[in-house]
Amino acid sequence: MSSPGPLTPAMAALNAVHEKFIFNRRIHVLPRLLAEALPPENGSVLDVGCGDGQVALNLMELRPGLKVTGVDVMVRRQTHIPVVEYDGSHLPFEDKAFEYATIVDVLHHTENPTEVLREVARVVRKAIVIKDHLREGLLAGPTLRAMDWVGNRGHDVVLPYNYLRQAEWNAAFAASGLTIESWNEHLGLYAPPLSWFFERRLHFVARLSPGM
Repeated sequence: MSSPGPLTPAMAALNAVHEKFIFNRRIHVLPRLLAEALPPENGSVLDVGCGDGQVALNLMELRPGLKVTGVDVMVRRQTHIPVVEYDGSHLPFEDKAFEYATIVDVLHHTENPTEVLREVARVVRKAIVIKDHLREGLLAGPTLRAMDWVGNRGHDVVLPYNYLRQAEWNAAFAASGLTIESWNEHLGLYAPPLSWFFERRLHFVARLSPGM
């Protein structure tokens, strides 16, 4: 799929609400978290599931020595960085083509996160930084589903709601030959009072090192 269909009025309204109350903060907080989690050395970065590329653009402003290439199964009408389309299974890059990769809120949209992680690990030499969700705590599943629907329904994003618990993430990382180097659950993605409901233990940023 190369581009989404026309926006309906309902989708446009949903996107406008999400942009005003959540997205505008997110595109500033997430790049800072990624910049802090990535190793200090400069290099090439593959942003897997990059969306419109705004987060990657802001990351490069914080870390000018990083050069980010985007890849996505659905290329949006307008993007802030060059985006390569791929089929969701095989990345169109050679082994170890990039120093780093970022995967921001993508894996819970896939049926098999381990397969995606293995393929990303194939094209990365040094580190992978993931931002995703944890299905931990009271009403975690329904809360994450609501957040996902509001943030993505207006962009025709597939929503399988595949949220993993901590133990399941650990198993997926191990099966992909990845080792956890850092783990952060205190992200500050939302301002109060939204943070009281939607932050909790529902998000993490992790840096992983691929096997040699």
